Amino acid sequence: MQIDVMILPQPLGKVGDLARRTQAAGFSGLLFTEAGRTAYLNAAIASQAAPGLELSTGVAVAFPRSPFVTAATAWELQEASAGNFRLGLGTQVRTHVVRRYGAAFDHPGPRLRDYVLAVKACFAAFRTGKLDHHGEFYDLDFITPQWSAGPIDAPDPKVDVAAVNPWMLRMAGEVADGVHVHPLGEPGYLTRHVVPRVAEGAKKAGRSPSDIAIIVPAMTIVGDSDEERSRERDFVRASMSFYGSTPNYAFIWDEAGFEGTTARIRERQKAGDFAGMAAQITDEHLAAFATESTWDQLADKLIDKYGGVASRVVLYNAIGDPERFERYGEIAQQIRSSRSR
Repeated sequence: MQIDVMILPQPLGKVGDLARRTQAAGFSGLLFTEAGRTAYLNAAIASQAAPGLELSTGVAVAFPRSPFVTAATAWELQEASAGNFRLGLGTQVRTHVVRRYGAAFDHPGPRLRDYVLAVKACFAAFRTGKLDHHGEFYDLDFITPQWSAGPIDAPDPKVDVAAVNPWMLRMAGEVADGVHVHPLGEPGYLTRHVVPRVAEGAKKAGRSPSDIAIIVPAMTIVGDSDEERSRERDFVRASMSFYGSTPNYAFIWDEAGFEGTTARIRERQKAGDFAGMAAQITDEHLAAFATESTWDQLADKLIDKYGGVASRVVLYNAIGDPERFERYGEIAQQIRSSRSR
């Protein structure tokens, strides 16, 4: 089980130092999510600043970029990182894709499936000079030497997808190399949905479920005093209320025994009451969906919670205070060494 750090992309001048600190602290890799800044440029700088550090987009928005553009970018990052790059893709939600990016969003699940296959066809074309993908949404069959990146001395990048509902999880098992679990992915959801649905997709494609990485973000509340943990609780409440406001994710709360959580969050959201949104996340929510611990118990708690299920655990809130970042790095080293024995 590898331990990564999740980070929003930073101003480019800060990324090199962050990548070196991440590597020196003992983390497996650095995962760039995407918001106002793009993930790919940050990954490029990190690849040069910290050779050997594993890098991934978690996740980059797919549809506003053509599959060929995404494939070419991932190919260069795989070469620059000496084979240590994973391409993580997601659909985002309709409002962002249509109204912010000006891109098509219809049939997002099948579209993303076709997108992944198109990206992999582009990888093959860079090696062979022949591009031949004909799917429901993307037709790609023209490439010339001057418009091809050409072969690289590294395997094709792994392509991971963000998935929440059963159809998307099966699709990930069928065509992707890994699945990015939603930040609300508590252990019950992993065992009820993620593991069996990914396995179904893998079986359909004649693949082994063990070949598909399960990448799980973990929200942690850690400290040796209640005062220290209290600050973390406030951050995690706000984060959970943000993610939990999306109607498509309501079933995760409901199945965990917290029926109506999304409706209550959305009521406060519509009123512009962000503090009220966070207040809907109770201590019981935190106990189920986050990992709370003292520092000396955190490694064991994460292993107990995610061992045997997660291929990679991504620490959601490790970035911040430099001293805490170093302590999280020590936890990452403990987990990695315990799993190698």
